[in-house]
Amino acid sequence: MAISPILLITFLLFLLTPISTPSNDDILSELIHLRSKSQLGLIHLKDPLLQRILTIPSPKPFSSLIFFDAKQLHSKPDNSLPSIKYEFSLLSSSFIKNNPENNTQVFFFIMEYQVSPSSFALFDVKSLPHIRLVGVKNESMKMDASGYSMGAESMKEFLEMHVNVNVGKINTPPVIPKKMMMVIGAGFLIWSPFLVKKIVFSDTLLHNKYVWMVGSVFVYFFSVAGTMHTIIRKAPLFLFDRYEPGKLIIFYQGSGMQLGAEGFAIGFLYTIVGLLLAFMTHVLVYMKNRGTQNLMMAFGLFISFWAVQKVVSLDNWKTGYGIHAYWPSRWI
Repeated sequence: MAISPILLITFLLFLLTPISTPSNDDILSELIHLRSKSQLGLIHLKDPLLQRILTIPSPKPFSSLIFFDAKQLHSKPDNSLPSIKYEFSLLSSSFIKNNPENNTQVFFFIMEYQVSPSSFALFDVKSLPHIRLVGVKNESMKMDASGYSMGAESMKEFLEMHVNVNVGKINTPPVIPKKMMMVIGAGFLIWSPFLVKKIVFSDTLLHNKYVWMVGSVFVYFFSVAGTMHTIIRKAPLFLFDRYEPGKLIIFYQGSGMQLGAEGFAIGFLYTIVGLLLAFMTHVLVYMKNRGTQNLMMAFGLFISFWAVQKVVSLDNWKTGYGIHAYWPSRWI
């Protein structure tokens, strides 16, 4: 059986032609396409895509910042994964917005544990939150807790320190959307004539002294309760005991963390002392019955000392540092 010369030549050309493999440009184009599908510029990374990225010859044309996620942990009150993931998305969207013409130096990935458990094992991810940078030479570097302690700003510092990029300003979305601001502005304009009339005739809540008294108490309470610290650090209100799931932990031992309910409890004790002091200096002094006055003064001082002693005891237990009273040497 004779073989056709055309078939023989075609077969030889097939053997001599190298098998095409995805080039760097192909993977880069694919990553840009995947990123364009997300408003925040995040790419959901799976095992096959990760293996292709890791097999790119060094040095690669881009670095990878990977956020390791586990959706089953989002519902736990003591877990900060959702908030850190949100800050990570702010970093990604800000980088793309601030660098419209040069944003292929870094790609931001989200890797889900249930989808890619083998990749978690590859990077030895044993606990979350976990953020890892894979550089152009496939060098892998884990972001410490200080790298995301202050949200997107600290992530930005970590990225700019280890990758030659300029992220730019972190663009946070406004608290109130533009449409809502327009509605509020229109309502204010409609109501402004009535407001001016009430101000002229001193008939507003701001002219009521009791409103100012209640407002000052609230400001004092939230100040001494460390509410701003709780909001900035996004501290949970309480924790569940891992050994007794039905038990709540309100006071956390250790100076590195303060729970929201813990701050409210201390704020409540301080507020009691402040209100008793205001009562004794502004109301009790006008009482004509001296016996009742002395009795209520002693009761107020007793409650105040008790509240301060509770705060001092809690601080000693929480921090391990003792606070001792100072007595002048001539008293000893």
